[in-house]
Amino acid sequence: MRRRNNQDNHGVFLAGDESAWSKFGHLLIVADGMGAHAAGELASQLSVELIPHHYRKLVRGLHAEALHQALTETNAEIFRRGQANPEFRSMGTTTCVLAIVPEGALIAHVGDSRVYRLRGNQLEQLTFDHSLVWEMRASGELSEEAIRNSTIPKNVITRSLGPNASVMVDIEGPFPLQVGDKFLLCSDGLSGQLSDEEIGVLLQVLDRDTAVQAMVDIANLRGGPDNITVVVGEVTSDAIIESKSLPSDGANRAAASFPIAFGIAAAVALLLSIVLLALQQFPIALLALAAAAVAFASGWYKYQSASIPNERPAGVHGKSPYRRVACKPDRGFTENLAQVVSELESWFDENHWSTASAELSSARDLAKKTQKEGRFADSIRNHVQVIMIMMREARVHQTAPPDDSETIDL
Repeated sequence: MRRRNNQDNHGVFLAGDESAWSKFGHLLIVADGMGAHAAGELASQLSVELIPHHYRKLVRGLHAEALHQALTETNAEIFRRGQANPEFRSMGTTTCVLAIVPEGALIAHVGDSRVYRLRGNQLEQLTFDHSLVWEMRASGELSEEAIRNSTIPKNVITRSLGPNASVMVDIEGPFPLQVGDKFLLCSDGLSGQLSDEEIGVLLQVLDRDTAVQAMVDIANLRGGPDNITVVVGEVTSDAIIESKSLPSDGANRAAASFPIAFGIAAAVALLLSIVLLALQQFPIALLALAAAAVAFASGWYKYQSASIPNERPAGVHGKSPYRRVACKPDRGFTENLAQVVSELESWFDENHWSTASAELSSARDLAKKTQKEGRFADSIRNHVQVIMIMMREARVHQTAPPDDSETIDL
């Protein structure tokens, strides 16, 4: 709503066949550029173009290493372009890359563009914001409450591709996949205007195309201070999760066995205590019985420790997820959407635009009815429909703000 040009870019690079899938997987990218003139737009464009190019050249079976090196080489190229032209000097871009590969979901990330995963009603933020606020919180300098109440700007980033000759790239994953998993990549034009809970609920109760358009519309209606880019991919194929997925919790537990040495020690001590009891050597028998109990308890502890799935299996990068929220359609979000509709109606009245169409009236009545009945998921769908109808009508009267969205099947 406020920027004249779109400095965001995105790319979707799907494997064309099974061989390409096995070697490269699918790549989804979102980049948010920064810099004067057209520098930010160029930086984000270079990121989206160069990362897949370098990645495909570098893949030798280790997808995480190839992704890391692809972002490193892309950073060097953006930096070189910036140094060669005074107008582009210090240009940069955030970048988040999601690779859906045979091992699972891998993420390479620099900046504050985000990758989320929705599984059931749980939304997880899989990337760490490289921003001043997040870095201060991670270092213990600020609490969550202090962050909410502080005047520290939320959009000051601490890392990006391009401004410097070298950059630290975060790698997260691979994360095991399930059919139904939805991954959302976005620039901060979205995450700065919608909460994680709102993003999760919209992604959960709406179909993907409706969800991304609703997110863009709501972000714009809340001021739209930045470009908004959203890419959503959903795992719909069993073939993707039947390749080299990480072992399940059950597999980890099945691999564990009771330590033999502790079992033998416990059995010997128990047998000795029985013999001593038969010989009426009660004090020594009790000591032997206690030794058997200690040996068994120690072995059981080691067995249980080995049986508990390791939260960070070998070969898994990063410390993700960095946030996890339960996303449940509720009265609060429904009322927020109803307020958005009310503000839209006032906006239409101020501009003397009609709100009397049969489609809009029907959708509005249904939204109010389902809200009153406490059917919050349905009410959210209905209110979103009202918002989208009104935004569609508004675009007839005004030039649409620059935004970008895409959904794909994985």
